[in-house]
Amino acid sequence: MTPQVEQPYLYARRELVEPDWTRFPGWRSVTVEQWEDAQWQRVNCVKNIKQLREVMGDLLDERFYADLERDQAERATMSMLVPPQMINTMDVSSTAAFYADPVRLYMLPVFSDRRTDWPSHPHATRDSLHEHDMWAVEGLTHRYPTKVLAEMLPTCPQYCGHCTRMDLVGNSTPQVLKLKLAGKPVDRYAAMLDYLQHTPSVRDVVVSGGDVANMPWKNLEGFLDNLLRVENIRDIRLATKALMGLPQHWLQPDVVEGVGRIATKARERGVSLAIHTHVNSAASVTPLVARAARTMLEVGVRDVRNQGVLMRGVNDTSDQLLDLCFALQDEAMITPYYFYMCDMIPFSEHWRLALHEAQHLQHAIMGYLPGFATPRIVCDVPFVGKRWVHQVESYDREVGMSFWRKNYRTSIEAADTEALSRDYVYYDPIYTLPEAGQQWWAGRGDAEAEYARAMTHAAASREAAALAVS
Repeated sequence: MTPQVEQPYLYARRELVEPDWTRFPGWRSVTVEQWEDAQWQRVNCVKNIKQLREVMGDLLDERFYADLERDQAERATMSMLVPPQMINTMDVSSTAAFYADPVRLYMLPVFSDRRTDWPSHPHATRDSLHEHDMWAVEGLTHRYPTKVLAEMLPTCPQYCGHCTRMDLVGNSTPQVLKLKLAGKPVDRYAAMLDYLQHTPSVRDVVVSGGDVANMPWKNLEGFLDNLLRVENIRDIRLATKALMGLPQHWLQPDVVEGVGRIATKARERGVSLAIHTHVNSAASVTPLVARAARTMLEVGVRDVRNQGVLMRGVNDTSDQLLDLCFALQDEAMITPYYFYMCDMIPFSEHWRLALHEAQHLQHAIMGYLPGFATPRIVCDVPFVGKRWVHQVESYDREVGMSFWRKNYRTSIEAADTEALSRDYVYYDPIYTLPEAGQQWWAGRGDAEAEYARAMTHAAASREAAALAVS
């Protein structure tokens, strides 16, 4: 008998369980048929504090609602919209448990969650990835040489507090007046298809938004049908957090049948059709989520993959990440694919991890999962794109600045001869820095002078490191 070797993480298969929604006073009489109905889920989404009170009854202390109300008034970049399916995965055994719940932490953020010293990084921006700067036509971001992102609509069935597209998606909040898509949907979709037909270097389209689950299926199927007629397109990825947040949508007969039709056409034309979802906590993986994912695979989708976001308190330990990955891979047949570092949007500092923390997590989860299902932790560097966290060129941990290089140009730098040799910067949360680094940021001046000082500081650091090696 082989002796048991103690490991930092011990794998144990865990059976999925759909939590009992009748433990919520507002849903005590809800039947299974209602719960599994997509329209019931949409109608009963929690959109404001009054509705949350009606669901929770006497489960939460008054202080939580006051905390939530203040955040909605002073910090929130996304309006409140949480499906019953997601609320049902939260721990409401006590107010303290609800405060600590990982799904609550990013779906219903409260004021006391946020940092008060550095609630936003000085370089945080509402379009932190500059996607709008790279629109080929309205809503079509051509950021990578062979790939585009099609933002089909600006709404979702659920609004995540950390949403990277918070400048466009959802309703305006007191902090953020949302941008609006100007063109009519039919005209925007036609312009996207025309661009793709005349740009043979593009082979891969991420069909997103917002969330494609909010698009009437007949409209989405019509767009996908036309997209499959573009000869150069070889990969189509449907982006939908609703596979987890509202799996009932993807189990509707008309949607299942429609996905089957599109999957059959894609297979006949040699196109890979995949679904990308967004799960951040193992608690979110329930039997309904697994059923929806497996159904999509059964009707012909090539793969269902997960793109999560690293967030403090949600999934910032190796145990949390591995629990999530095994729940996805073993129980729902969803491939763990990426975990992104949280983007530098306003009021996101309490969620964001430092680069060295992400590097540690990538190291810690290696060796447990199959290679094809070991997620890569990536930093989406402004003006650069996704980079594995260990691809950093240099890293000044004192001031929390990491420096990255490009290997291709985007449309906004087509004539920039130095684009591939320039350093591009990503910033750690300031509160994670040593005292000297925090003091450096506390004495910052205007943004341009600050950036110039930072570049000088980083260059000196790299020179010193090079001399030490030589």
